[in-house]
Amino acid sequence: MSTESAPGPVRLCARDDLAPGEARCFVVEGRRVALARLGEEFFAVDDTCSHADFSLSEGDVDVDECALECPAHGSLFDLRTGEALTLPAVVPVATHGVVISDEGVFVTLRERWRA
Repeated sequence: MSTESAPGPVRLCARDDLAPGEARCFVVEGRRVALARLGEEFFAVDDTCSHADFSLSEGDVDVDECALECPAHGSLFDLRTGEALTLPAVVPVATHGVVISDEGVFVTLRERWRA
């Protein structure tokens, strides 16, 4: 499996627009991306659960597991790797590059997971 990068970083928000332990959905190039903040770190993954069509950003951020929980069925997704950590989801979600600067939080999209 691979995730290749798409061109260009896109500004999502200012650093302080997202509180620690919060996730929010942004639409980037027509794609829903969940941005989550854990302390001073930011992570971006596809916002749609790989098990069913539910928004991951509407779920809880699990700070201890560095994961985002699907609000529909409780699957946890690792924010660093996109790996599905708990059932019923078994397919990972794509992760995206995040850069933080004085100008804000930027994301670089990667392609969806491919076998």
